[in-house]
Amino acid sequence: MSILDNRKAFHDYFIEEKYEAGLVLEGWEVKAIRAGRANIKESYVIVRGEELFILGMHITPLVSTSTHIKTDPTRTRKLLLHAKEIARLVGKVERAGFTLVPLDLHYVKGRVKVEIGLAKGKKQHDKREDEKKKDWDREKQRLMRVKV
Repeated sequence: MSILDNRKAFHDYFIEEKYEAGLVLEGWEVKAIRAGRANIKESYVIVRGEELFILGMHITPLVSTSTHIKTDPTRTRKLLLHAKEIARLVGKVERAGFTLVPLDLHYVKGRVKVEIGLAKGKKQHDKREDEKKKDWDREKQRLMRVKV
C-alpha cells in the first residue's frame, strides 16, 4: 500500500533500477507517516562508508505525540539494505555517474519501506520530449473517446 510518491523524480531522472529499503525511524516519525505528514520531493540518498542515508526527507511531527521529545523533521535517516545490494549500488554511483533518488514510501507487512531508484539525470530536451509524448498520448485517448 503506497503512502506517497515522488513524481518529480520521474520528471527529472531516467530510472534504471528500483530497490526496496527499510528505514530506521523513531516512534513519532512512524505515527506522523501513518497520518500522511511526510514529504520526499526534495530528498536524495547519499553513501557514507558502506551505508546509505536519506537526506531532506521531511516528516512533520504530530502535536499530540511529540510533546516530550525534541523533534528534527529533516534529520538524516539510515536506509536498510543487504550488503550485496549496497555494494552494487555504491559501485554504480561512484563509477557510472548514477544517483540514488527515493521514489515512494509504502507499507510492507505493517512496516514503512522506501523504494529507491538508480537514476541518471535528464537533460532539458529529454524533459520536453517526455512532455510532448504525454500530451500526444492524452490527445489520442481523447480522440478515441470521441469516436466511440
